[in-house]
Amino acid sequence: MQTARPRRIAVIGAGACDDLVYATARAVGALAAGRGYEIVCGGRGGVMAGACQGAREAGGRTIGILAGDDPDEANPFVDVPVVTGLGIARNVLVVKNGQAVIAVAGGAGTLSEIGLALKLGKPVVALGPYGALDGVRPARGPEEAVALVAALLGDA
Repeated sequence: MQTARPRRIAVIGAGACDDLVYATARAVGALAAGRGYEIVCGGRGGVMAGACQGAREAGGRTIGILAGDDPDEANPFVDVPVVTGLGIARNVLVVKNGQAVIAVAGGAGTLSEIGLALKLGKPVVALGPYGALDGVRPARGPEEAVALVAALLGDA
């Protein structure tokens, strides 16, 4: 008998960020977990740690897809560290394991994940400048981003 599995949102963004971006990621994680979504991310610091912390505080589950081979490299809020040894190639696994993607600030790595998600046909919602990219839906804040993802997935 197949049981229903929780849906996952991939939260992507900078591995190092300021307090405001961290708080935004934390809110995204908490709001997503509050709707029953699991969080999947790259498992390290910055936006990834913020999203995981928010999800964990809201009673959610977090999965970190790590670039290296050491599960201890995961931030302390990752429930399930997944080692890959793939370096940045793990980006495809991060976005492939979410039903949708929320981008919260970042650089070239975040941009690559957005491109991969779009290529894979995943809905992408972005806070910040990536919202202007073709195929990416902009959001003005964490609440709007999570609500938009829920609507896109038919969970609203």
